[in-house]
Amino acid sequence: MSDIMNAMIVSANGMRAQGTRIRVISENVANADTTGLAPGEDPYTRQTISFKNELDRELGLSLVNVDKIGTDTSTPYTLEYKPDHPAADESGYVKMPNVNSMVELMDIREAQRSYEANLGIMDQSRTMISRTIDLLRT
Repeated sequence: MSDIMNAMIVSANGMRAQGTRIRVISENVANADTTGLAPGEDPYTRQTISFKNELDRELGLSLVNVDKIGTDTSTPYTLEYKPDHPAADESGYVKMPNVNSMVELMDIREAQRSYEANLGIMDQSRTMISRTIDLLRT
């Protein structure tokens, strides 16, 4: 298999991994205000994603794949005073998700840039293949 096709395969895998990362971050942002329904219930817990490098023995390529999607147990929930909320405790405080919108915004920008970089490699590879075919025709 040609080096150009290998570059396209690696880039496609990278795009798939970053697409999954963008989905996870989007879920975090969408649930940034999702609380429990009753006092004492935990709110939405931020999801995290980790990647791993795997060797595709058939192709002889090292590809990035999603290792696992987990939950962020190291960041504590915050408490907000909302005495009218159904999930408020006896003091009027509600547990809020451990999602920081600014962190999620930075993460999604990084994922978007990585996705775009892989897309750029795909475009360049496609252009090189197209030019090679044009050269062979003449």
